Amino acid sequence: MKRASTFILLATLGLAASNLQAAQPDAGLTGCAAKRSAIENQLKIARDQGNSGQVAGLEEALRGVANCTDASLRKEREQKVLDARHEVAQREKDLKKAEKKGDAEKINKRKDKLAESRKELQEAVDDLDR
Repeated sequence: MKRASTFILLATLGLAASNLQAAQPDAGLTGCAAKRSAIENQLKIARDQGNSGQVAGLEEALRGVANCTDASLRKEREQKVLDARHEVAQREKDLKKAEKKGDAEKINKRKDKLAESRKELQEAVDDLDR
């Protein structure tokens, strides 16, 4: 029985990973074209899975991409990087305060939040050139 449930879990994870892979934009595309391609791929997956709520949301997103320009997308992504940098700076400040107080539980919480903010910053930086 345990072997069967392990197999089912691995199969489910494999399908989820393939869905994520399919939701990526087509290779070689950048900017608005990549964004449009990723949404179209997600839309196909949602339709295949019969998820009408997600289909409606993705169709709305696809209509929104019609007004997309590479310059506006770049500006939006640069703003996201700036916001993420500000968040990291704030989290660093919070961590220093917690370290001064010496509360180990708060220090660990602040470290976790800082790590999360740094990860979001890295993702925002990585998105700049997509």
